[in-house]
Amino acid sequence: MMELKIIDRKALDKVTERIKLLLEKSRGLARYGNSEEWLDNQDVCQLLNISLRTLQSYRERGVLAYSMIGHKCYYKASDVHAFVEKSKR
Repeated sequence: MMELKIIDRKALDKVTERIKLLLEKSRGLARYGNSEEWLDNQDVCQLLNISLRTLQSYRERGVLAYSMIGHKCYYKASDVHAFVEKSKR
């Protein structure tokens, strides 16, 4: 059985406006050829064979660059690969 949720018009308009804004931003990134691959915490931990706590320590010390979207961290794949190469030396 499907549950029906009702929201008021102001809330719907606000959500719709935010979705439109995100869509515009994503189209803008696509126009500029920003096809950089992004990795989340789990991806980076698996790639580097480290724990989430170690990854958090890297973020706190500024060892590995990241971006936050909402409450989630993302890392450019190129930054992670550069970190690995630097660590090899």
